[in-house]
This record gives sequence, structure tokens and C-alpha cells, in this order.
Amino acid sequence: MDTKVEQIDASMDALAVNGVSHRFGDFPALDNVSLTVSQGSFTILLGLNGAGKSTLFALITRLYDNTSGTISILDHDVRRQPTTAMQRLGVVFQARTLDQDLTLKQNLTYHAALHGLGNREARRRADAALELVSLSDRAGEKVRNLSGGQARRVEIARCMLHRPGLLLLDEPTVGLDIGSRESVIAIVRELVETHGLGVLWATHLIDEIKETDEVVVLHKGKVLYTGTVPGLRNHTGADNVSDAFRALTDDPMKPEAA
Repeated sequence: MDTKVEQIDASMDALAVNGVSHRFGDFPALDNVSLTVSQGSFTILLGLNGAGKSTLFALITRLYDNTSGTISILDHDVRRQPTTAMQRLGVVFQARTLDQDLTLKQNLTYHAALHGLGNREARRRADAALELVSLSDRAGEKVRNLSGGQARRVEIARCMLHRPGLLLLDEPTVGLDIGSRESVIAIVRELVETHGLGVLWATHLIDEIKETDEVVVLHKGKVLYTGTVPGLRNHTGADNVSDAFRALTDDPMKPEAA
């Protein structure tokens, strides 16, 4: 399944956030945040609950308007070119967003129609997307019959319908058992490998991080580190990511879901 909507310059970042701040009244939710996600990169946005991860996602997706700094998706500014930028973006929010009373395929074809796809193309892409997440055999079942992990996989499939270049996933494994978490993570990592997507994966769970990932540590609205996992350990002199996070923030990270 081709994810490209156009010929994309491989030198472009999938996501570029530069100098973005955001306040809720007097509370500074984000303070001069900058980060990049390369094409074909699985980038972890690591932070405790309340660090500002969801606020950043809301700005990237235009749920909030960024009034400072710039945000670009594949070189398209989300304020100046919102329609073009959003066409290149797929999102899985923390809250479940599927219609429980529709089938898997109905959920996907409805979403495809919102992107202007005709019925035949919508059905074709829905079939291909469900195959990507190994749920083709459940296409005619209602979403309410799925497990939490299976529903997450459908949301990932839905993200792929319009062939994005960037995926955002906000704490996508919250509430899932270990097996379901591993399945969801494996599917997204496979999409990075096979489709060249850029992925920004927000989490507070250390065990979701691999040695080859890029990591952005966000704490109390500020980026404290951006780089590789080995670089994070070297930067702090720590033996593991959990100790490195603690050294940066004085806050412990949880190795498993609460």
C-alpha cells in the first residue's frame, strides 16, 4: 500500500517544530519547543503525564492554533497551508474514536469518504489497510466486538487510508495488555520500515523504546533532550533510559503501564 500522495523530497523532515510555545491562561503548557521527525524515523516523545505531549499534538493537528513558532509537515506549514499539511498527516489520539456500531470496513470507508475518495477506491483502500494490520478476516464485524488492541489496530489502518507521510500516536497503548501493546507497536514499526513513514510516538512507558529510536524528552513543557538512545545515556552518564530520565528531571519513569 503506497503511502505517498506525491513525489516527496527525501531530504524533507516529516515533521519540523520550531520555537513553539503555548499557554492556558497563566499556565505555560509548552515553552519554546523544537523537534524534528525524519522520514523513515520512529521518534519517541517521552514524558510523564502532564508534560505537554497532548498539547503539542493538538497544535500539530490544528485543534489549537500555534501563535508562536512554526510547525511544518513535509515542508507544509500547518498555519499557512493547513489543508495540504493535514492531508499528509495520520493521527491516533489517546481517546477511542471509532464508531462502535459500524463494522470495521464501514468505519474505514466512511473516513475515506471524508477525504474525498469515491466508493470503489475507498473500499479498495479499506481492504488494503485492514490487511496491513492483520484484520482482514474481521472486516464485516462491528467494532464493539473487538478487543482494545484490535480497535487500536483499526485506528492505525484508518490513518493509512489517505496515504500520509507522518503518523502521530498519543499514548496509543494506554489500557492495553502486554500482548496487545506489543502487537500495536510492532505494526507501527513495520510501517516505518516498509513505507518510510515518519512516526512521532508519545509515551511515558520506558519499555516501548528501542535502542535504534530517536528520543525527545519533554518535561513540564520543555524539551530537555533530543537525539539517540545511546546519546541520552551518554548525556546523563546513566546506564539506562529510566535512570537517564531521572537524571534530567528528578522524576522516575514507569517501566510498565499503571
